[in-house]
Amino acid sequence: MMQYGQLISEENTRGQIPCLLDIVLYLCERGHVEGGMIFQLLEDLTEMSTIKDCKEVFGYIESKQDILGKQELFGRGKLVMLRTCNQLLRRLSKANDVVFCGRILMFLAHFFPLSERSAVNIKGVFNTSNETKYEKDAPDGVSVDFNFYKTFWSLQEHFSNPASTTLAPSKWQKFSSNLMIVLDTFEAQPLSDDDGNVNNLEQEEEAAFSIKYLTSSKLMSLELKDPNFRRHILVQCLILFDYLKAPGKNDKDGPTESMKEEIKSCEERVKKLLEITPPKGKEFLQSIEHILEREKNWVWWKRDGCPAFEKQPTEKKSGQDVVRKRKPRWRLGNKELSQLWKWADQNPNALTDPQRIRMPSVTEYWKALAEDMDVSAGIEPEFHHKNNRVYCWKGLRFSARQDLEGFSRFTENGIEGVVPPELLPPDVRSKYHAKPSEKAKRAKKEEETKSTATQPEENQATTPPVEGDVGGSGAEVEDGVAPMDSDTAALEEGQKQSPEDSELEAGQIEGEAEAEAEAEVEGESEATVKSETVAEVRAV
Repeated sequence: MMQYGQLISEENTRGQIPCLLDIVLYLCERGHVEGGMIFQLLEDLTEMSTIKDCKEVFGYIESKQDILGKQELFGRGKLVMLRTCNQLLRRLSKANDVVFCGRILMFLAHFFPLSERSAVNIKGVFNTSNETKYEKDAPDGVSVDFNFYKTFWSLQEHFSNPASTTLAPSKWQKFSSNLMIVLDTFEAQPLSDDDGNVNNLEQEEEAAFSIKYLTSSKLMSLELKDPNFRRHILVQCLILFDYLKAPGKNDKDGPTESMKEEIKSCEERVKKLLEITPPKGKEFLQSIEHILEREKNWVWWKRDGCPAFEKQPTEKKSGQDVVRKRKPRWRLGNKELSQLWKWADQNPNALTDPQRIRMPSVTEYWKALAEDMDVSAGIEPEFHHKNNRVYCWKGLRFSARQDLEGFSRFTENGIEGVVPPELLPPDVRSKYHAKPSEKAKRAKKEEETKSTATQPEENQATTPPVEGDVGGSGAEVEDGVAPMDSDTAALEEGQKQSPEDSELEAGQIEGEAEAEAEAEVEGESEATVKSETVAEVRAV
């Protein structure tokens, strides 16, 4: 097929069909025709060709693998190429065309990426159509134990579908008992090095070999002496055990504790048999263990959803092409703060949103402190809002912007004086928000109470000494009366003047708030003078 149109006299062995395919491939690569045309032509060509001609067509596909795998062509024709290869695999014989099937599978592995889901058995479905048929009834003239023959080949039912083995406990018990019989037979009939040399595995690899053994009972004795046959069975056991111990299984799907113990003991026996099976048993066992260990990574990757791990190659630019990009400078230091600053401009409706955070009024903010100042509330001092420095600092800022009069009372009455009066009860309001005239009246009442308290004490102190000194000499009386009269007169004069002085001081307080403190000092000095005068009169 690929040599069509070739002349015998021509030295060039290339036919016309490969040239036509090259032309179409060139046009597809340059974009002159649809990119999937070359894949469609190759599919039609394989459908109308024989198996012998398909090998030549596929050889052309393998030679153009790099061009067909380019992104502009791969995206258009990957499904067509997958369909073409699957159709070829269905037409080929798995026993006679093993090499050609391997070439197709290798091409698909290189052509498609590793994370291609079409190449992965996501659900882990087993090929149950691969049935192993064996004799059910014993024929005449059989020299081997027919019961062992049926037991041996019945293991293939479990190997072809391992999931069904763990579902029913009866199936597992049947498989476990049959496997023990086979392992006991292998251990009872060990192979020597001569048996391994007769059936050299390296020579079998070079020649064509069958991938499926015959199940005739007449061949049973010969197959048991074949090291390669034994290795096939033992490796199948390890694959089954590896599936049952696969990572990520749920407790419901995984094996039970008793099954795990049986699997562990059987696995150790299988590995020992592989190690003593000639030729190069230890090396073969190490290779199988390495392959099964790497298989776990594949299982984990599939159970994670087959995430893509390919990275596109980056082209290194020369020093002249590389331009150092300056880092962006943000107005407020970083991208987030700058974006927050522009948020109001980008969303003007957000400013009028009633749900938007807004600044509270002074009355609303100080309501909590006003409730704490009420004595009837019974707020403990440690939970009082005036001890919260952040709360007081924010409140002073609000008052400085919205209530300057209240803010000015901070120096006189502290933070409690800043609270608006309409929030306070009457008794607390009079304490922190009294007018100057009310303060003067309150000071006057305090002075009057002090003077009325000291007046009866002075009268009682001056009367007894006068009556007790009447019986003395005239000179003494005259001498003693003068001081007493002058002191008493001064005391009475002071008593008469004290209300006037208090009224004068009250008048001064009404004019100036600072005179209140001086008045209290003067009141204390007068009280001291009066007490000294009373003491002198008593002494006389």
